[in-house]
Amino acid sequence: MKIHNFSAGPGILPHDVLRKAAESVIDFNNSGLSLLEISHRSADFEQVMQQARSLAKELLELGDDYEALFLQGGASLQFHMAPLNLLKNKAAYINTGNWASEAIAEARKVGEVNVIASSEDRKFTYIPTKYTIPIDADYLHITSNNTIFGTQWKEFPQAEIPLVCDMSSDIFSRKIPANQFSLIYAGAQKNMGPAGTTLVVFKKDILGKTGRNLPKMLDYELQYKKDSMFNTPPVFAVYASMLTMQWIKDNGGIEWIEALNKIKAKTFYNEVDSNPMFEGTVEKPFRSYMNGTFVLKNTAVEQEFERMLKEAGISGLKGHRSVGGYRCSMYNALPLESIKVLTNVMREFANKFA
Repeated sequence: MKIHNFSAGPGILPHDVLRKAAESVIDFNNSGLSLLEISHRSADFEQVMQQARSLAKELLELGDDYEALFLQGGASLQFHMAPLNLLKNKAAYINTGNWASEAIAEARKVGEVNVIASSEDRKFTYIPTKYTIPIDADYLHITSNNTIFGTQWKEFPQAEIPLVCDMSSDIFSRKIPANQFSLIYAGAQKNMGPAGTTLVVFKKDILGKTGRNLPKMLDYELQYKKDSMFNTPPVFAVYASMLTMQWIKDNGGIEWIEALNKIKAKTFYNEVDSNPMFEGTVEKPFRSYMNGTFVLKNTAVEQEFERMLKEAGISGLKGHRSVGGYRCSMYNALPLESIKVLTNVMREFANKFA
């Protein structure tokens, strides 16, 4: 039976990427060696790292004034690393969910943080639109897509100060004005590649202003000078991420994947809104294209719904343990076919129990 993978992370990867990555584990570039065995200082892997960094900038349409790195520690390390490198006096944050809250907590260990807006008052079901950005802050931090609550920024803040963004769950899923951002970071495991690496893209002129003597591993400037290989990089995660970015490019780029993602999201939300058994949990203007959250109105028949999902080969639909319900993660590699299988099950379920 085909499994339809709606996991929120680690998320689904393109079949072609999985196939090529699997082949590389046995024999990388016809070298007779596994990708997991070769030196990260070899010409073969240096080319992988260079191509991955170049593709990231190309897909984001960024020039030579930006640099891309592949680091470790996930977005969770970036919650602390970003303020270490950028926060001199104070920083502004907008709180839109769990991961934004985590970023705020880590930044407060570094310096003064001003939370200028929050959607916590309505259980993070919307994106704040009314706030004042302090012009004396070192930067403004936002989280572009919220995997747990299912909200997404559709229009980004217009800021006179550097804009920093955690894009872990919607990186490369839609066309964005990337040059409005001074720093973008994204854990790979939700929409770009397997767990183990983190993409960090930054504008070069934002570094070196805090006066801190940073630990080497936490210094963007040093990581850049060492070509993203100050220490042994996570070779497999970088390689698979490179393959995923190449897959996007070869199939038509960001415009192609954005159009597909919008069709998937529309198909899913149309069913949620028309089906009497289900209800969306996010205010409609802020619904995520990546993570659609919804609940079953009548929990007395929940076991039957779970049985039908399993019978259809649907996996990973459960909502985050902190909020419950269901979460339809529609990452780039998820085919439209999987969305249709889910909506068909939802429709059949309503025919039985509505």
